[in-house]
Amino acid sequence: MSKTLFEPVTLGKLALNNRMVMAPMTRNRATADGRATELMATYYAQRASAGLIITEGIQPSTVGQGFLNTPGLHTDEQVASWQPVTEAVHRADGRIVAQLMHSGRIGHPSLYPSAHHSVAPSPIAAAGQCFGPDGPLDYPVPHELTADEIAQAVRDFAAASQNAIDAGFDGVELHAGNGFLLHQFLSDNTNHRTDAYGGSVAARTRFVAEVAEATAGRIGADRVGMRISPANPYNDIAESDTAHLYAELVQALPPLAFLHVMEAANRPQTLAVREQWQGQLILNPHSTTDAGPVSPETATEALNDGVADAVCFGAMFLANPDLPDRIRAGGPYNTVDESALYGGDHRGYTDYPVLRQGDVT
Repeated sequence: MSKTLFEPVTLGKLALNNRMVMAPMTRNRATADGRATELMATYYAQRASAGLIITEGIQPSTVGQGFLNTPGLHTDEQVASWQPVTEAVHRADGRIVAQLMHSGRIGHPSLYPSAHHSVAPSPIAAAGQCFGPDGPLDYPVPHELTADEIAQAVRDFAAASQNAIDAGFDGVELHAGNGFLLHQFLSDNTNHRTDAYGGSVAARTRFVAEVAEATAGRIGADRVGMRISPANPYNDIAESDTAHLYAELVQALPPLAFLHVMEAANRPQTLAVREQWQGQLILNPHSTTDAGPVSPETATEALNDGVADAVCFGAMFLANPDLPDRIRAGGPYNTVDESALYGGDHRGYTDYPVLRQGDVT
């Protein structure tokens, strides 16, 4: 039987009104000390008709920050700042989870008030550059985490997950993809350790599994999801053993509310994860290199092919706060203002028009 984007679905404790998920998208509009703002509350509430909102990446600790003006969930002030956001989404009958993202080696001390040095499984700098206040900056060689620091990072994720619940979130998503810290432990080009956290595939999945177990132990596995991006080269990742790596990881995870796959033009790998994972799966479908942004057609195809239980939209939700209404009506769709993606004010953030003015404020 064919599925539609408008059917409800349950992911752990998350009862979704439809199968359209808003993707996590960094927008760099938090305060310098990592607090969410009133503008962010408006932005997320506008998109509450999504079955589920996954927030932008939120650092679980000071050292987890990698970008300018990104939010955190590791201080009392940050927790309090998120409460108006979650309350606004819930008033609009939405569901929202906090994506916990530790940037690891991706970052630069000049980008945040703490001026902390980047950390990673091994002291290997990422290729490429980030953009600082005065222009492009080479990524520095990161500090190699000690065993005690790894244990602290696990505790930080667990504490941040509890902070998310205290802030009113419905759950959390652990970001284990796109070349950030958890992915850095998984990949053999960024993890050259010779201790219990490096070398074999089983050892490289250990940190990620420990974070998942600790977070699930703190707030319940049915409130925790995880995002992965097998074979995604973003942020200078190069996996030599993708199929074996993710088969091992899936087996090591507790029964989470969902697994979220960011597809990197590798549908056979996605299908393998789908077969190995026994729970619900959210897919950001990009089956080919020229797939482009997720569309209603590619999303429906993923549901009908049985590849996914829910589908993640990025650019379309960014530019269309009332995306479910627009899909139901067959369009038209707003286009993204790319000049306003990162940082700035309400322009290109909360001023996208809706089909029925007055429904979204």
